[in-house]
Amino acid sequence: AAMINYLDDCVGELVAKLKELDVYDNTIIIFASDNGPHLEGGADPDYFNSNGVFRGYKRDLYEGGIRVPMLAVWDGRIAPGTETGHISAFRDVFPTIAEITGAKTPENVDGISFLPVLLGKKSQQKQHEYLYWEFHEQGGRKALRKGDWKLVKNHVFNPGETTAELYDLTSDPGEQNNI
Repeated sequence: AAMINYLDDCVGELVAKLKELDVYDNTIIIFASDNGPHLEGGADPDYFNSNGVFRGYKRDLYEGGIRVPMLAVWDGRIAPGTETGHISAFRDVFPTIAEITGAKTPENVDGISFLPVLLGKKSQQKQHEYLYWEFHEQGGRKALRKGDWKLVKNHVFNPGETTAELYDLTSDPGEQNNI
């Protein structure tokens, strides 16, 4: 709780400085995490129910390990209180910033700009055909999400132990029912 309070204070100082420098209205602030809660260093994510209904932690490919909120503020461009269920990944940040700044996005990137959804133009937002993740730790893990369906494979480096799990995230966001 103290860490979150400190973080809030630091973001407040940043916003105050941007306003002092008269660049706040021309600055987009994006805040997110690269993973769900972790178990390292004595952390107990279950104490505060950090994942809510989602299963997994950092380095898992279940939603609790990879699904995180992203907050964005851009005065005069992103309507206050805007919410979206748009599904993106960090590889989408580069093309988004490129589009905002007018830079050309290289053709060989996997990301898709999410600027339309930030600006409230959801009908113009391109969607990923699928999203893919992999970790090489703990025997190797892979996951593939296509629409509301998610495939998780564990122990991929040892074919005799590899497991495949399929989830419908619409009816089972906590990935409890391997169908």
